[in-house]
Amino acid sequence: MNLATIASLSVGQHLYWRLGDVGAVHGESLITSWFILLAIGIVSILGNSNLQSIPEGLQNVTEFALEYIRDIAKTQIGEEEHKEWVPFIGTIFLFIFVSNWSGALLPWRVIELPNGELGAPTNDINTTAALALLTSIAYFYAGISKKGISYFKRYVEPAPFLLPINVLEDFTKPLSLCFRLFGNILADELVVGVLLLLVPLLVPVPLMLLGLFTSAIQALVFATLAGAYIGESLEDH
Repeated sequence: MNLATIASLSVGQHLYWRLGDVGAVHGESLITSWFILLAIGIVSILGNSNLQSIPEGLQNVTEFALEYIRDIAKTQIGEEEHKEWVPFIGTIFLFIFVSNWSGALLPWRVIELPNGELGAPTNDINTTAALALLTSIAYFYAGISKKGISYFKRYVEPAPFLLPINVLEDFTKPLSLCFRLFGNILADELVVGVLLLLVPLLVPVPLMLLGLFTSAIQALVFATLAGAYIGESLEDH
């Protein structure tokens, strides 16, 4: 099963937007993704529009986020080559982090749609498959741009008979990224949703707080693994 097959899977009902003869996309995921990107963009602009030598307000938030993301990239990719990958790692981390928290904190389901319902973009397997595919493209680009065609020598190292295993490894990386993120976010939202129906008052609150924590961890895990895969492609064997 490849990522194209995964992206055609559907869980529950969806608001389909037809793109001519090309196919259809999940409209509710695009709506919430646009909202997430707009929110990140607004916070970034407001936090950096009037920079101060002593940061205040949103500038504190944006600088803390940048330092945190830079540390992830530096740890996984290395001191010399991490800077050019900070934007990619940062975009992945912030999008997943804000998406996950939006699913836990915002009452998306209050907004009624003709079909399907709004929710965190990361509880749609199409979104997680796209993020995993972008990560795969990134680490192939990183390796090929640095080493050229000799990058593919890694598939026959340390011994040629390991070729099938090394090729399989590159296919399982995006699959594991995709299913890990999708499964954790979907399971968390389902559990909280069921408990809210059964016990609508105090019992779900601790689970919601736990959900916020695990959502942040999932963003960190995805960004860290993306950085690790890029660093692996860049390192000299």
